Amino acid sequence: MTATRRLTPLDARTTSTVIADQLRERIIDGSFAPGEQVHEATVATELAVSRGPVREALQRLSQEGLLVSFRNRGVFVVELGESDVAEIYQARAAIEIGAAFTVLQRGDSGRVADALSRIVVEMQPAIDRGDWRSVAERDLAFHTALVAATGNSRMGRMYATLAAEARICMANLETAYHRPDALIEEHTLLVDLLRTQDWARLEPALREHMDTAVHDLTASLRESAETA
Repeated sequence: MTATRRLTPLDARTTSTVIADQLRERIIDGSFAPGEQVHEATVATELAVSRGPVREALQRLSQEGLLVSFRNRGVFVVELGESDVAEIYQARAAIEIGAAFTVLQRGDSGRVADALSRIVVEMQPAIDRGDWRSVAERDLAFHTALVAATGNSRMGRMYATLAAEARICMANLETAYHRPDALIEEHTLLVDLLRTQDWARLEPALREHMDTAVHDLTASLRESAETA
C-alpha cells in the first residue's frame, strides 16, 4: 500500500502573514500616513479576502508597534514624535554597536565592509537626483546589512522593527536629510573603520551617526509641524 504523500506549498506563509507584509510595506513607504485609520473591511475588500486574516494581520502590526488600536475607534498608523525618534535611534545605536563588535570579533569585517561599500555607492545617484525615498531605503539597507552580517536572527528581528519605525519617521517629511552631501562621507567612514578594525573610533562614530540622524529628523519634524 502506497503511503499518502503530504506536500507543502513552496510558499507556506499564512494569508495573514502575506497581508501583514503588504500593509507593513505600505505603512513604511508612506502610502498609509501617520495617524491614518486602517479599516479592516476596506482592506479585506481590496485584497478580496475575508476579514479574519486581515484582523490577524492588523494585530500582528499592532504588536510590532506600527499600528495602534483604540477601543471603539479602530486601528491607526502610529504617529511618531520627537521622543519616539530619540528612543528609536538610541535602540538602533545599541544594536548596531553590538553588531559591529560581533563582526569584528568574528574576523570577517573585510567581507562585510565590501558589502556595505557597495550599498554606499548606490546612494550617490539617488542623492544627485534628490530621490530621498531611495536615499532612505539605501541608508537603512546599509545598517540592516550590518546587523544581518552577525547571523543573529533575534538581533535581526529586533532591528527590523526599529528600521521600520525609522522609515516611517522619514516617509512623510519633505527631507529627512539636512546634510545630504555628508551622507556618503559618514557611511564611508563607518566602512573604513570596520575594514581596519578600528574599534576605538568605530563605536563613537556609530553613536555620532545616530545622534546626527536624531538632530536632523527632529528638525524636520518641527519644520513639518510649523508648515502644517
